[in-house]
Amino acid sequence: MTPVNRILVQQIMRDAILRCLPQSAPAALNPVAEAIHNSPAAARIKEEMIRVGKKLWERQYVDGNGGNISYRIGQEYVICTPTMCSKGDLAPEDLSLINMENARVCGDRPHTSEVLLHLEIYKAVPQARAVIHCHPPHATAYAITGLTPPGNVIPEQEVFVGPLAITPYETPGTKRFAETVLPYAQKHNTILLGNHGIVCWADTLTHAEWLVEIVDTYCRTIMLAQSLGPIKNIAADKVTDLLEIKKKLGFPDCRFTEQESAPAEPFLAMADVCRAGEPSAHGDGKEPVSQEQVEDLITKMTDQVMELLSKTE
Repeated sequence: MTPVNRILVQQIMRDAILRCLPQSAPAALNPVAEAIHNSPAAARIKEEMIRVGKKLWERQYVDGNGGNISYRIGQEYVICTPTMCSKGDLAPEDLSLINMENARVCGDRPHTSEVLLHLEIYKAVPQARAVIHCHPPHATAYAITGLTPPGNVIPEQEVFVGPLAITPYETPGTKRFAETVLPYAQKHNTILLGNHGIVCWADTLTHAEWLVEIVDTYCRTIMLAQSLGPIKNIAADKVTDLLEIKKKLGFPDCRFTEQESAPAEPFLAMADVCRAGEPSAHGDGKEPVSQEQVEDLITKMTDQVMELLSKTE
């Protein structure tokens, strides 16, 4: 029997709990999009996006107005960063809501033109919730030389990222640039973009940012090791052990067969999350539910589901 995917169970629990939380009434104009854009769920995502932007800037993975971040909030909509804005200076009002056809439906600032890259990944990879494109220097050094770092060297790279693919160069912000990732997106959660940078996708914004850190640290470590002498690879049977761990965690890898790949996660309709006319969590005498309470409930429910499912294996 196929091992239970904890990441999948956790995301289903998260979506279900957020769906049950009371939401603010939608605006009169474009009610579904406005309700999503102004919902507590979106506010939490925007806060996380701002934190991630600061981490990227502080780690020098973005400079000037470089890089872009997005989160797919339901089937039809994506929250994304604006054009011409440092990722270290993001504020909630800078973030826009766009649809899957790249039309801005909420927000005052024009969104990044490179979100086309993100949209192609979301369409190709149903389980992708967050996408980050940035320019970490060591990984980008490989991207501008047309090289990929050797594999089977550090366990964390093999488990969380795996072999790196590299795309041919195309002009950023164009449809052709966005489509360069299509041959790789389903089997790689991190891709080198030729002469440009990298793109990572994950189930959360924080996890996507972790991938950036892992891959750039890996590339830097390889460069340092190569200056010392020959690199010693992990033995093949030990790599097999790492891939077994990776399967259980549900991460993609180009070395997996179709049967071994993580299943696509179903989307719950975000429109149901933000239904009009539902009572607000504020102004009714009740304390709002904190993010810590939500995360604690998600963890407990996921643990219970995993325990139950393990008895059927």
